[in-house]
Amino acid sequence: MNEYIIIVTFNGMAWIDTCLKSCINYPTIVVDNASSDETVSFIEANYPNVILIKQSVNLGFGQANNVGIRYALDQGAEHVFLLNQDAYLIDTVLEELISFQKQNPDYGILSPIHITGNQKKLDKNFSNFMLKEKTGQFYSDFVLRNTLADVYEVPFVNAAAWLISKKCLETVGGFDPLFFHYGEDDNYCQRVAFHGLKIGVLPQCYIIHDREERIQVPPELFSFEYYKNIEKNYKVTFANLNADNTLNNRLRKLQKTILKLQFKMKFKKAKIFKRELEILNRIKPLVSMSRDRNKLKDSHYL
Repeated sequence: MNEYIIIVTFNGMAWIDTCLKSCINYPTIVVDNASSDETVSFIEANYPNVILIKQSVNLGFGQANNVGIRYALDQGAEHVFLLNQDAYLIDTVLEELISFQKQNPDYGILSPIHITGNQKKLDKNFSNFMLKEKTGQFYSDFVLRNTLADVYEVPFVNAAAWLISKKCLETVGGFDPLFFHYGEDDNYCQRVAFHGLKIGVLPQCYIIHDREERIQVPPELFSFEYYKNIEKNYKVTFANLNADNTLNNRLRKLQKTILKLQFKMKFKKAKIFKRELEILNRIKPLVSMSRDRNKLKDSHYL
């Protein structure tokens, strides 16, 4: 086969049946990240044709996708389609994406439109990525009933439904292990742009991203999750090949801030910035290694 769907699962029983039913006409690889629910046994019992690669530990989103991508490439895949476990194909979306990518190989990543589970709205996060300052005419063309472009070039679209070409994978590689979960798709899009490939959204094909019922609560201030989010943002910022690495500037600024706070006897506030300083010092060599490797054209991490 020339194309494979790759789905990473982790405790996905709420969605996996609908997801896999929508993929029934395509060769599908599921990489399970050590689910503790019935996801694996359900797939084994109900979808025997699905290639199920079971992990003994949770590899995270990016590294699990890398496992599936490597398997697909070894089978001769020319395209891989990354699909979230809570997302479902609509009609001929995959054929449309593949057809466009074959005719436009400069697009390393293509995405359909992401709509909500009730099919009445754009997925909230997806709609944010399509703001006019990022995509030009996208919203205006729909509202004003202009002729829609064949594709809208974007700097980023989330990896819930990515068609990636073999050319892109051999040039950019897989997901960087610098990221465990969240931030890996930002980094990948940065690398695609750095290596001169494009990212596009096709405006007339769709997937459902069934997540609008889940409320995302911001992490509590100065909690473990709060600092994990800071770490992710730092990695996304400083590993970006399209910008200079200003990590050392941020380090110096934090050091000065901490000294000033200590001089003013504001030790509690200084402690908060020390946590950020510790994060930066820890990720500094990892970011440097990531940047050096990702500048080279190769199938990194696969």
